Amino acid sequence: MAKRIDARTLYDRLEGSEETALIDVREQAPYAASHPILAANIPLSRLELLASERIPRRSTPIVVEDAGEGIAEVAAAKLEAFGYTDVSILDGGTPAWSAAGLELFSGMHVPSKAFGEFVEHVYGTPSVSAEELKGIMDSGRKLVVLDSRPMDEYRVMNIPTGVDVPGAELVYRVGEVAPEPDTLVVVNCAGRTRSIIGAQSLINAGIPNEVVALRNGTMGWHLAGYKLEHGNDRTAPEPAGEALAAARARSAAAAARFGVRTVDAATLDSWRAEADSRTLAILDVRTIEEFEAGRIADSRHAPGGQLVQATDLYLPVRNARVVLVDDKRVRADMTGSWLAQLGW
Repeated sequence: MAKRIDARTLYDRLEGSEETALIDVREQAPYAASHPILAANIPLSRLELLASERIPRRSTPIVVEDAGEGIAEVAAAKLEAFGYTDVSILDGGTPAWSAAGLELFSGMHVPSKAFGEFVEHVYGTPSVSAEELKGIMDSGRKLVVLDSRPMDEYRVMNIPTGVDVPGAELVYRVGEVAPEPDTLVVVNCAGRTRSIIGAQSLINAGIPNEVVALRNGTMGWHLAGYKLEHGNDRTAPEPAGEALAAARARSAAAAARFGVRTVDAATLDSWRAEADSRTLAILDVRTIEEFEAGRIADSRHAPGGQLVQATDLYLPVRNARVVLVDDKRVRADMTGSWLAQLGW
């Protein structure tokens, strides 16, 4: 039978160095309305489908929460039936968390979105409004608009002239779409976070171009009264030659700056041997096409830009070991530089 844990004890555990997975088992809407910032959402209705992939180690300490309506108990029993051996229930649910003087947050992927705001504040990431971008376009200045979202989002709507270059691909491919240093590089997403992280990635990597984020992304462009394009599939080509060499050098410098480490195959094998005592997440941060063409057998696909945007989705186990895979190194280096700043 699952144990119970009070809010303060859970808070202290989450602040420590031991592995813990705090799982909110409500459906997405009530979860998004109010939850602790480090709670990952795995709804009870999808628990059987998602638990094994997201929490692979059966001895991982798991804490299950709801809003006190009783589904946490049902979820805890299911997890134990699946073979998980260390399952607890947050006593009193999210109301007890709040009553203990601890903060509740609204929204999805809150840690990553809060981090985006932090990045913009600390780095002073430059940005332009939709109106300013339209003025630059009309002026004839040399520029490229790079959309940092996945292709499925880009196809729905994009800024005119925009090219799809998902987050982790930006440093990798920018040399092919903006080879001349006097080209202004504008990074957008649907709203804020991925444009901020994307623009700052290019700045951290030291590309010679002026780089800005588009404030409020496609949403801001639409609200300003400008037309969006629909159904496009423009992509930046893969780099080669000098462009690839430059991308590798820049990403390696960024990774070194933020303390990203590398491991060899022998070390990874030794970590696999410890998988019963320490969670190991092997995440392939390349494109889905590259992943499907050939991958490490026990890896999962987690495109780098989306991984930074939704760490709770891909890494619900706090303090797990994380290994990023990319045969070109650039995307793994840049993704690792952000995960390191996020505390991984």
